[in-house]
Amino acid sequence: MNIFIKFEDEIAAIMQSLEADKLVPSGIDSRRAVVELPRDETHGDLATNIAMVCAKPAGMKPRDLAEMVAKRLEALEQVAAVEIAGPGFINIHLHEGQWGLEVSNILDAGDTYGRSHIGAGRPVNVEFVSANPTGPLHAAHARGAIFGDALAHLLDFSGFDVTREYYINDAGAQVDVLAKSAFLRYRESLGETVGDIPAGLYPGEYLCEVGDILKDQYGDTLKSMDEAEWLPVVRGAAISLMMKGIKADLATLGVQMDIYTSEKTLVESGAVTTAIDDLSEKGLVYRGVLEPPKGQKDEDWEPREQLLFRSTDFGDDVDRPLQKSDGSWTYFAADVAYHLDKLTRTQSNNDAGEMVNVWGADHGGYIKRMKAATEALSGQKHTLDVKTCQLVSLLDNGKPVKMSKRAGTFITLSDVMDAVGPDVMRFIMLTRRNDQSLEFDYAKVTEKSRENPVFYVQYAHARACSVLRQPDLKPEIINGGSADLSVLKDVNELRLIKQLCTWPKLIEAAATSHEPHRIAFYLMDLAAAFHGLWNAGRDTPSLKFVQADNDALTSARLALVKATALVIRSGLSLLSIRAVEEM
Repeated sequence: MNIFIKFEDEIAAIMQSLEADKLVPSGIDSRRAVVELPRDETHGDLATNIAMVCAKPAGMKPRDLAEMVAKRLEALEQVAAVEIAGPGFINIHLHEGQWGLEVSNILDAGDTYGRSHIGAGRPVNVEFVSANPTGPLHAAHARGAIFGDALAHLLDFSGFDVTREYYINDAGAQVDVLAKSAFLRYRESLGETVGDIPAGLYPGEYLCEVGDILKDQYGDTLKSMDEAEWLPVVRGAAISLMMKGIKADLATLGVQMDIYTSEKTLVESGAVTTAIDDLSEKGLVYRGVLEPPKGQKDEDWEPREQLLFRSTDFGDDVDRPLQKSDGSWTYFAADVAYHLDKLTRTQSNNDAGEMVNVWGADHGGYIKRMKAATEALSGQKHTLDVKTCQLVSLLDNGKPVKMSKRAGTFITLSDVMDAVGPDVMRFIMLTRRNDQSLEFDYAKVTEKSRENPVFYVQYAHARACSVLRQPDLKPEIINGGSADLSVLKDVNELRLIKQLCTWPKLIEAAATSHEPHRIAFYLMDLAAAFHGLWNAGRDTPSLKFVQADNDALTSARLALVKATALVIRSGLSLLSIRAVEEM
């Protein structure tokens, strides 16, 4: 059992014993209390806020409760001393050698170390990327793709039943624009000179391939058709080719979706009508006239009656239109139907499962209305979590990277992967919170130095592997099955062990908060602790991993090296990044 969980259980038992002895009232919930590393390592080995959390329900001062808990903590076999700090925090000092014993727990768990069961098999749908199929994925899509995929891996590792989903926006005006743009390339493929691509259409050369395919399949027959005839044909061909390219780019990035859901198919199936009927039955749809948008003059506003959703009942700023003036459904109405479909698919024991949407920063204004619709559809049993990914600035030695000629107006995801590789791209995209902007400099992210975090972490794993494959080591020393791990006492060793032991708690915290970037941060800290121990051995020979005259100490230190490599490998695996053995 992990040492933090072990002491949380011990403290929970202590609170129960205080209750049994009638020293505190019954029914105190101590689950919010945590055991963690002290911020200052000189303050002890572990710290807990149990007295701060439980003092009020106990009707006591925090320090008074802390003294009662501390007295019983001191009676535990592993505990050397207990101190009360500040208003009531408890610092715990363990007997020397206790941390070393934790290494065996890590090695015994192997690849399952850190795996959690907090998800308890509950379904969670993670929808991410979902780029309009109007062109190749660009660099900004990469951040959402990497964030969503890492989150899905994290939730799966934490015991959730995860579905990775891509929503294809293949209905509406944008795909008609795509078709018209592709039709120009088709005419160009037939030998016509089309000149500059008109404003409002997609200028990228990637549509030339669509034009060639249409020419090979239809010859010049499409030219003689009216737009109403050729538009669906060209639209279908263009969307098919765009999605083929998108899926290929995602595969190269290491992203595999479980489901691709088509907006067009959803609309044609009558799902929008079903969703609006659902809201109507709940009294949440009405015909009304909206106020003019903020900042728009009354004379520029034409009031008209519309079918509206009462989204203000669920915290939105205004009620939202569901139908356009021509009677067709709004984009929002289609999204309502899509989320009802997802809710239906994530049902478990009559409770709605979790849904996470990963959107670009430009969708920020859309969040409130979608959360309102989801709460309405689920009877307020479900709250949609929307994660927005801020913009990525692509640089090369501090200078903006030039646009791709093939894409026309943006830099494609494949261009970036060609330049730096998927491992670098994935790690760097997670070195900032998703809601913070990110600078991605080609020169910096490919340099082999401590300043490059992905190199720093992969190098730590490669270093660990190099230690374990030294040719002169005896097999029984490398295996270290019966090593006395209590000999691991040096401050540098303890820092590394403590960092390793925080991995299970980190996993649960990151999964609960939907923050996969915490894994990247953790791996950088773990790599720093390992490199620190490595460098200490260079400066002080007695701290080297291999001690020629001390097999017992060597075996214990190699066990620590193996545990470090195991956790780094596990963390990189969650990010779909290779744990290289040589660099």
